[in-house]
Amino acid sequence: MEELEVNHVDEIHEKLSDMIGQRVKVKANMGRTRVVERMGCIKTVHPSVFIVEVDERRGRKSRQSYQYVDVLTGTVELFDPESGEHLFTPLGNQLEEH
Repeated sequence: MEELEVNHVDEIHEKLSDMIGQRVKVKANMGRTRVVERMGCIKTVHPSVFIVEVDERRGRKSRQSYQYVDVLTGTVELFDPESGEHLFTPLGNQLEEH
């Protein structure tokens, strides 16, 4: 999977709509130096959020919702589970590259 440069929430929404059912690694900055990393599957996409079913301990699953704007700003990062590459370039990183 190649990394996409995004600068619109709509582009993230469209890409994730095409990825329903695929596994991703999610890294979410929860504030106060707390970062959560999980593996899961994109379940559904809605107009302002998407749902990832994440693998918990002992085979249990839970669902986490994330906002597209958080992917845009880099608060939530999505990675290809095989290669470890970013699926989206956060907006701040795009500005630094140009």
